[in-house]
Amino acid sequence: MCGIVGYVGSRQAYPVVIKGLKRLEYRGYDSAGIALLNGGIKLYKKQGKVADLENYTIGKSLEGNTAIGHTRWATHGEPSDANAHPHLSGSGEIAMIHNGIIENYASLKADLLQKGYRFNSDTDTEVLLNFIEDIYKNNGGNLEEALRIALKRVVGAYCILLIETSNPDTIIAARKGSPLVIGIGKNEHFLASDATPIVEYTKEVVYVNDYEIAIVKPDELILKNLGNEKQTPFITKLDLELDTIEKGGYDHFMLKEIFEQPKTILDCLRGRLNAEKGTIQVSGIENYLDEISKANRIIIIACGTSWHAGLVAEYIIEETCRIPVEVEYASEFRYRNPIVHKGDMIIAISQSGETADTIVAIEKAKEQGAIIMGIVNVVGSSIARISQTGAYTHSGPEIGVASTKAFTGQLAALMLVAFKIAHHKNTISEERYRELCAELALVPGKVEKILEQNDAIKAIAETLKDASDALFLGRGYNFPIALEGALKLKEISYIHAEGYPAAEMKHGPIALVDDKLPVIFVATKDIYHEKIISNMQEIKARKGQVIAVINEGDDVTPAIADSVIMIPEADEIIAPILNVVPLQLLSYHIGIARGCNVDMPRNLAKSVTVE
Repeated sequence: MCGIVGYVGSRQAYPVVIKGLKRLEYRGYDSAGIALLNGGIKLYKKQGKVADLENYTIGKSLEGNTAIGHTRWATHGEPSDANAHPHLSGSGEIAMIHNGIIENYASLKADLLQKGYRFNSDTDTEVLLNFIEDIYKNNGGNLEEALRIALKRVVGAYCILLIETSNPDTIIAARKGSPLVIGIGKNEHFLASDATPIVEYTKEVVYVNDYEIAIVKPDELILKNLGNEKQTPFITKLDLELDTIEKGGYDHFMLKEIFEQPKTILDCLRGRLNAEKGTIQVSGIENYLDEISKANRIIIIACGTSWHAGLVAEYIIEETCRIPVEVEYASEFRYRNPIVHKGDMIIAISQSGETADTIVAIEKAKEQGAIIMGIVNVVGSSIARISQTGAYTHSGPEIGVASTKAFTGQLAALMLVAFKIAHHKNTISEERYRELCAELALVPGKVEKILEQNDAIKAIAETLKDASDALFLGRGYNFPIALEGALKLKEISYIHAEGYPAAEMKHGPIALVDDKLPVIFVATKDIYHEKIISNMQEIKARKGQVIAVINEGDDVTPAIADSVIMIPEADEIIAPILNVVPLQLLSYHIGIARGCNVDMPRNLAKSVTVE
């Protein structure tokens, strides 16, 4: 959730950190703050966006070569100046930022209050900081040792950065369950929640593991575990370019990322799919093909938009691979007592690869002998490292909080995996396999054609901007796309929207239909097409407003619907990756028409690293 940035070196730290916070603002934007070391700790923090913090610091003393900064998604304590990070310890000699949740903060706070500590915020972070300082004062030693002792008593998730006045050239960091990457420069180091603030300065990074503590100086990086044993840093080369995290002339990151999809889908397929030869090569799963093929069942674990990708995959895998599939919300799976057998296949889907609930869920399943496959976007992420097999989506950085290109990247990767397994198992004919490969190869070009309708979709959005509710309906492969369309509209425009299987409309949702309710049908050609036409008629009979996503050449639906969006025809298994694109554009334009901040929707953050 929250974004953290740190710098130690010879540069002035403030410009590095403030720029880094802007790049991480998609992780949280309730408040922001920065602490600089220069003869003491200079602390500046402000409720609101990073721009509010930047304005607040105009004219203030900003010198210093060591600094930590934070942009917050509120958990403990409402957004306010006082609850913004960094926090100062009771002595004022230590400052800390934190991404995560300390679950046992209440008992720690009660003990500290009895010892005479006073708190200036409602956060769990200030409790942890004073707990560390209390150990530091009473046990002797140094801050690193105090942190190590404290973390052995802490319950919860954290990524922590600490600075202290007595060691002005040092940042001490630790992580468990929340990501941390350290960039290695020449006599300087950069710390951040992900690589986007770092890529401008260095391509060499170290991904810190859970239960590791980093002692970071300009010319030295030491990693230790909680047992005080030194660990060897593994240096990774970033495959990330600066222009991928800039807007590139678009008004919003969301629009840029929607329009990047022909390229990002092609990047996912590139080097893997050869439609002419009818071959699929996904290196991450090749060594596990036999085990996957023999799996008695597959359990897909995900959250949010990734869960919708999992529902599409369920339909595809069961039809082509003939393996039973269950799709679980990670947040539910981890807390109940699921039945997992040795040899079961778990597919974990996550854009960031750091989704907290998904990580815990797959760790539990792995302990029970399941094979873990990761479908993630971020190289070096926690889920990628936990998984035994899997595939990267290669969608590039996604800055807009509402997922767009990451979703279609997930669908492309899942289709590749499913078709590869089906071919290996001989559960589809060679002819059908080659047909699906050829259809998948055409997707980037078809998405380009859909994007040409941007202006027409914008015009439809204008007619819907004043709606208070919306209903999205689809059947078969298009049902999960209806769910995703409803989620996008909720996230971006704050219009209440629900997705349903079209056949379920008569079992309750039809009671909502009146002349003010827009009903969006995902109605491209498939075996259900005649039935979904009947569902449209039922809505029209009750004066509902029908908007339909249909295929070119459909001459029946336009006579029924109030508005149609025509897209290229595709095999029904491939169609979901196309059908979602107009719904993304529709949500975007409705959000803009309503004056919403589509890149940073209220109350949301990009990478959900807390429960």
